[in-house]
Amino acid sequence: MGEHKLKRRHFVKGLGAWTLAAGAAAQAQAISLRNPGRDQEDPRYVGQTGKRFGMVIDLRKCVGCQACSGACKVENKTPKGHFRTWVSEYERGEYPAVHKVFLPQLCNHCAEPSCVRVCPTGATFSREDGVVMVDDKVCWGCGYCINACPYDKRYFHPAAKTVDKCTLCTHRMDKGLLPACVESCVGGARISGDLNDKNSEISRLLGAYSVSVLKPSQGNRPQVYYIGLDGSVQNAPVGTLNLDDLARQRDGLPRREWQTTYK
Repeated sequence: MGEHKLKRRHFVKGLGAWTLAAGAAAQAQAISLRNPGRDQEDPRYVGQTGKRFGMVIDLRKCVGCQACSGACKVENKTPKGHFRTWVSEYERGEYPAVHKVFLPQLCNHCAEPSCVRVCPTGATFSREDGVVMVDDKVCWGCGYCINACPYDKRYFHPAAKTVDKCTLCTHRMDKGLLPACVESCVGGARISGDLNDKNSEISRLLGAYSVSVLKPSQGNRPQVYYIGLDGSVQNAPVGTLNLDDLARQRDGLPRREWQTTYK
């Protein structure tokens, strides 16, 4: 009986050592931060050398039409109930001087992205032109980047089982086209371009107007800038319900697909 227990003890000990070794090997592979696309210098992963892409959103021109949200969903085929970009609405003031504030939001493609720092696999990375990407072939869906993003601009793709977010439509920009949200903006509120080009429209706007970014205290250095940003929403919680959605819920009407999900 004692010999049986001894053999069992040695087996369990050996199994434990093997499990730890296997786990360590898997972890070492996971945190190698190797990315096949970049290692092979695939232009889609490297980006456009010498450029720095960003966006200016002129809130004086935003009417909250959600055309950007709809265009993005069609272009990028985002799953139902999830968005890469959307326009939050806020009520400001007191009756009778009440007004709406619209706040278009997307990944800020930060110069100091916290999501990149916490990714254990190298799936989240910055291209040379500043666009922050997620490689769905490397991502294992751990969610660290979702928690690290102070802007709540990432989501877990229910079908792919990986993290997804705005890419500034790099598949379009690399062909010389505008992001879908910029092209569809009826008010011309969204302007994207090369921040390194002093003659670009985005650079001229940054030089001519006072601009703000969301949650500047986080230190991520967002590359999405706002003209006319209401200070009361600069650090407000993101992803608020659409006010029209709330009214439709109250009246027993179905919500619209491009608007937010009821909490």
